[in-house]
Amino acid sequence: FPAMVPDLRPLNPELRSIAAAELNEVEERVPADLAALRDWLAKQPYLRARQDDQFLIGFLRGCKFSLEKTKSKLDHFYTIKTLMPELFGSRLVDDKSLAILRTGTYLRLPKPWGPGGPRIQLTNYDRFDAKRFKLLDFFRYWTMTLEQAIREDDNSNISGYIEINDMAKLSVSFLAQVDLKLLKRMGTFLDKAQPSRLKGIYLINCPKEGMALMNLAKSFMPSKLQQRVSFFFFKNLEKFTEVLPLEYLPEEYGGSNGSIAEIQAEAEKQFVSYKEYFAEDSQYGVNEQLRPGQRVNEDSVFGIEGSFRKLDID
Repeated sequence: FPAMVPDLRPLNPELRSIAAAELNEVEERVPADLAALRDWLAKQPYLRARQDDQFLIGFLRGCKFSLEKTKSKLDHFYTIKTLMPELFGSRLVDDKSLAILRTGTYLRLPKPWGPGGPRIQLTNYDRFDAKRFKLLDFFRYWTMTLEQAIREDDNSNISGYIEINDMAKLSVSFLAQVDLKLLKRMGTFLDKAQPSRLKGIYLINCPKEGMALMNLAKSFMPSKLQQRVSFFFFKNLEKFTEVLPLEYLPEEYGGSNGSIAEIQAEAEKQFVSYKEYFAEDSQYGVNEQLRPGQRVNEDSVFGIEGSFRKLDID
């Protein structure tokens, strides 16, 4: 079938070469790959998915251009969204999500780890006000930024992303909110539905409680994700910069990767530009009544969960 020239951002030379060598991306074949994916979507009465080129190629890249894996990932992306209305049902650019953005708890840093390297994300729980927000609110905002990145961030789509968690002032009120069922479900979402790959979690200024929490969180991740994602613990910033050069951190950490205020202002501008995009979000999802063959439910996607309690904090 004839394929149109896709409407895609051109890649820089480093990312172009990684996409070809590691993700099996063949530039001349991309229009046909996108057309095959759209053709499949048109035949799935139960699945309503976004279909713009930049969104779909994020999934193809995340699945190394295997059409079968891409179909499964897109299906899970919308199935998990539909199964978790408490998280995905009301994702809006509104006062609450903007208030979370403005805390600066979570930042995507402007410079990736080298031109062809992964995106760097920095979460500082000291900035998260557990009296104002729930962990669910934070994850809701986080999934919105991850979805923005599918359309905006070629480094993240091709080379993945790393998470730096600054645990210096982990509050007891934050720990008390940790919901193991939610953590497990987020792990399933990252593994089965999110196209960009989490490459590593780096914990800096990490107290014993932080290590215990992260080891617990890791134990709830799907086994494939546990094997793929490396956890690194650092007592202080000095030790950490032996791995990631200081220049890749924000100015407040002594680096040159933007100031937190500038990064937040830019993130807010971009986030607000997605107001209409997220307002349309509820149009997309799955209708299990129309799924041919075996219907899908929470147990088949998340496994049998039993009853989880929140963490008991001594």
